[in-house]
Amino acid sequence: MNSLDVVWHLCNLFLPAWVVAALMAGALKLLWRDRARGMTWAQLALWGAAGGSMATVFAVLLIGRDGSMAGYAAILVGVTLPQWGLTWRASPNS
Repeated sequence: MNSLDVVWHLCNLFLPAWVVAALMAGALKLLWRDRARGMTWAQLALWGAAGGSMATVFAVLLIGRDGSMAGYAAILVGVTLPQWGLTWRASPNS
């Protein structure tokens, strides 16, 4: 396996978390405008991607493989918690 294959494998490992983070950040900005007013889309997406990536690594280490339903559930929790925390903290209503 050459270095380009390693890059592709890592990108495909983390791609579900990154896509979910981007979609969730867009949904936050669209549906909860008042709560997400203090944060940009990029900030929400990056924090969500970081949490989802850590959840992916945790799931692979705990379960031993990628692609299980428990791993995808961990990705959802890993993406959601940082974004929820950022919007809760930045909210003018809190």
